[in-house]
Amino acid sequence: MGKRLRVLGIFAIIGFILGAVVNFIYFEVLPTLIEVFPQIFGAQWVLWGFAGASLSVLGCLIYAMLPEE
Repeated sequence: MGKRLRVLGIFAIIGFILGAVVNFIYFEVLPTLIEVFPQIFGAQWVLWGFAGASLSVLGCLIYAMLPEE
């Protein structure tokens, strides 16, 4: 039980750090990139690419949290 709690704590810390990084990217980096490259970020494929990458990361996290056999 202690090992699972430690792994859960590690995921919580990693999640917090990733959340802070995503917040910075969303509010600081992305507006600058949209101003510099408006035609690229106006394309739908960019949005779908981010959605696909997010689903992939979510799938990896779910797989990592599966119990060991």
